[in-house]
Amino acid sequence: MAEQRVQRRLAAIMAADVVGYSRLIEADEEGVRARLRSLHAELIDPAIAAGGGRIVKTMGDGLLVEFASAVDAVRSALDIQAALARSNAELAGDRRIELRIGINVGDIIVEGDDIHGDGVNVASRLEGLCEPGAAYVSGTVFDQAAGKLDAAFDDLGEKTVKNIARPVRVYRVSRGADEARGSAAATRVPLPLPDKPSIAVLPFDNMSRDPDQDYFADGVAESITAALSRIRAFFVIARNSAFTYKGRAENVRTIGRDLGVAYVLEGSVQRAGDRLRITVQLIETEGGAHLWAEKYDGALDDIFDLEDRITEQVAGALQPSIRLAEIERAQRRRPQELGAYDYTMRAMRHVWMLERAEAALALELLEKALEIDPDYPLALALAGWCWAQRSVYNWADDIAAAKANSLALAEKAASLSSDDPLILAVLGAVHTFSRNYGAARVLLERAVAIDPNAAWALSRLGWLEVYCDHPDEATKLFERALRLSPLDPMNFNNYVGLAAARQVAGDASAAADLFQRALAERPNALWIHRNLAPALQAAGRLEEARKSRDALIAAYPDMTIAKFREALVFSPRLLDRLAEQMRALGIPEE
Repeated sequence: MAEQRVQRRLAAIMAADVVGYSRLIEADEEGVRARLRSLHAELIDPAIAAGGGRIVKTMGDGLLVEFASAVDAVRSALDIQAALARSNAELAGDRRIELRIGINVGDIIVEGDDIHGDGVNVASRLEGLCEPGAAYVSGTVFDQAAGKLDAAFDDLGEKTVKNIARPVRVYRVSRGADEARGSAAATRVPLPLPDKPSIAVLPFDNMSRDPDQDYFADGVAESITAALSRIRAFFVIARNSAFTYKGRAENVRTIGRDLGVAYVLEGSVQRAGDRLRITVQLIETEGGAHLWAEKYDGALDDIFDLEDRITEQVAGALQPSIRLAEIERAQRRRPQELGAYDYTMRAMRHVWMLERAEAALALELLEKALEIDPDYPLALALAGWCWAQRSVYNWADDIAAAKANSLALAEKAASLSSDDPLILAVLGAVHTFSRNYGAARVLLERAVAIDPNAAWALSRLGWLEVYCDHPDEATKLFERALRLSPLDPMNFNNYVGLAAARQVAGDASAAADLFQRALAERPNALWIHRNLAPALQAAGRLEEARKSRDALIAAYPDMTIAKFREALVFSPRLLDRLAEQMRALGIPEE
């Protein structure tokens, strides 16, 4: 028999597998196999064929594909993941079929119809590192594909992978801004309108010559949003969702459908020396009709008076019966110095990222604000929340000291402005982390009573219910927060909360899926692995659990069960269960 000829060539290789395949098969073997066949026939195989790919083999839960071009391989991967996301949109988390995809360009050995070699091995290792629903590519793929298609490449650094001598540069690839918006719009279900006037205050344009003044325009929109939110007769979309449209020229009808609101307020701010001009217009989203437009001119010191006048006119246009006293009640305590306001507005977007470096930057800016005005309640509250993040996310060596700092700052803020819902919500969150659950509940419920549109206060109430082992009540609160701010970049934390509620209820697999969804939205929130790894271990998804544990140890090299227990404030019953699962994964006790 003639010896089969061995060939070598350079190729782009895609390796993919189904997330949690064993769990899915165990739950519904026939249904999963049938759905996989359907997905291959209708979505996966056509996307591969469109890119000129050759399916080398399928392995039940995965496949190996060869492409002649890195660009075609990446495009096919993005098409596959987008199609699967649409297919999964209406399914519960435990029924979704998701892929991990790794792509590499390298030398392969061809034997008959099969391929192997380092080019294949690296693709396989990248797939193993990948998050559910994502695609990771090597540096060689980045070099060949970047700039040649509408895709974003997030550099994850060099990774050491099994059986590969040199570290591999890894990139997470996702659709570019234009494609991502089109894909999201195509799959998003329009939200129903509330039964009261509903509005989103879009980020205002900065018309000043100095682009560094963006934060000032953001601050104007932020303040108007806060004032309108406290008028109980309105449904007001939270600031974080509205600000996803910053820098985007989007049709108001689309915005209305995506956010579920009948009106939008848009405008611009021009700051020149000590003079200020604010232009606003109120638009009805269904037909795009302009209800009114106005210009406001004044000195810089008039900024708060101008914001109040805008709020009054918006309220009068949406519901003439709104009393002036209710609008006046909605006003926040003002800073004594505009410099403090400036620094606080600069810090605002960093505060809500829930990432270590972002929180540190926010705290630096807030400390500058407090040097100028030590009694500015908003700056005090936000600084308290930054210190609280240090304690609960294991970012501080001395967790007790971080909790004490957060409590002192939040209490001072509340003593100076006792009816501001954001300040009350911060103080409620801080008391939660100190296990003062009764005080926390009073403060958070008061915040929601003052501002029924307070998405973050509702989210913190959801977390309080999680810590009190009330998963069903927590789930309802997180879902309300998601409706009030449907596009909020911080919604990943609501999904963490929903996951934690499932963990409390003992549904480990559903919890793990929700934790993974949250990580897919915010990959740098590595503190999620503190809960994800135990959930995966409890669900019997041991390979995934070990990967999550490794990611946790990489982010927190000195993590111990004792530090975990000190930082988190779950019930003793749940902490004991999570600690046992962490021990099973090899996390040290002390």
